[in-house]
Amino acid sequence: MQTIYAHRSLSRADLARKLGMNRSSSGEIVAELTEGGFVRESDESGKQRLEPSRAGRPGIMLELVPDAAFFVGIEIGVEHISAAVVDLSAEVRACRKMAFDTPSSTVEEAVAQGVELIVSAMAKGMIGRCKGLGISAPAHIRPDGIVTLAPIIGWREVSLKEIGQTAFLAAFPAAVPIAVENDANAFAIGDSYRHGAAGVTLFLLMETGVGGGIMIDGKLFRGGHGLAGEIGHTLVPGSGGQKFEQLIGREVLIRQYREAIGRKHVDLQEFLGDVHDRVPAAVNIAETWSRHLAYALLQACRLLDPDRIVLGGSVASLYPMVAARVAVHMSEGQNIPFPMPEIVVDDDAEFGSAFGAACMLHQRFLSLESEEFGSEDGAPVQAATS
Repeated sequence: MQTIYAHRSLSRADLARKLGMNRSSSGEIVAELTEGGFVRESDESGKQRLEPSRAGRPGIMLELVPDAAFFVGIEIGVEHISAAVVDLSAEVRACRKMAFDTPSSTVEEAVAQGVELIVSAMAKGMIGRCKGLGISAPAHIRPDGIVTLAPIIGWREVSLKEIGQTAFLAAFPAAVPIAVENDANAFAIGDSYRHGAAGVTLFLLMETGVGGGIMIDGKLFRGGHGLAGEIGHTLVPGSGGQKFEQLIGREVLIRQYREAIGRKHVDLQEFLGDVHDRVPAAVNIAETWSRHLAYALLQACRLLDPDRIVLGGSVASLYPMVAARVAVHMSEGQNIPFPMPEIVVDDDAEFGSAFGAACMLHQRFLSLESEEFGSEDGAPVQAATS
């Protein structure tokens, strides 16, 4: 299934070759997956085959059945919750976002709200075929699903995975695998799922805080303690002890613009609209933001030498309007002309972390860790280790 997903569609002969199996052995596996409703035949034009092949008809290809399984991803942010559902082809089938004051709520309330949010967008059949739940949050998370510290939302030493299991079982008919991940790492996983991840890519998720993730040749680089990429917590010289996220995060932009125009209820979208319309007060704040972002990226480039930098989160929408200024500031900030990475905004920046959380479970479903496909005695098949 993983091989078919990677190529979108394959002939039986090509599938056997890529797996290093004879056609008889791979054919038996395909027959089981077809009978189970996970794989189907289509012609080379992509049209599902409903009758036996005849001479002169297009070649028969194998593809995944998109509606055979669904995976839910929930991002719990500081002031919002977003959620997405992907199908077996990893295509987004539903997404929702709502305002939510996470610091003033319990972890249980936040997770339950995220589950309720996405359930309202799912048809009954999607709920019944849900095969996994992923949750992301701006937190330091251990491999066992324990949030050790999440200062920006006030969580500490809580079992996010266990809380997720409880909330899921209250809304879904059966237990499924659950995974939890730092929001920036989930964002990195999701973007890499869409575009591939050859080389070194730095991901910045810019909301109230600024999180970072690093992908190296398709693998998430976690560092020695799982905290690699946390550029938002880096202190900025000459700023009075401020961190990068205090200079380029969502709240500083809104606060500065409210003060500049003397209005208390301006939101980020109004600020972005005024930058687009070249309102002087908004442009001045955007210029300062671009200078701080350039400095942050320049330091990261000297440490990582990334091929690509991907920006996500609600604040990323500002970048295209000031990209030229960021490039100028980065150029001025180095005496030696180091290679400059490509800097892009994620295709769906505001839902990137939720999408990535869902992709984690999609990836697991297609791997040897999948609990859906077990050995003959019913025990899950485990990946071999060398």
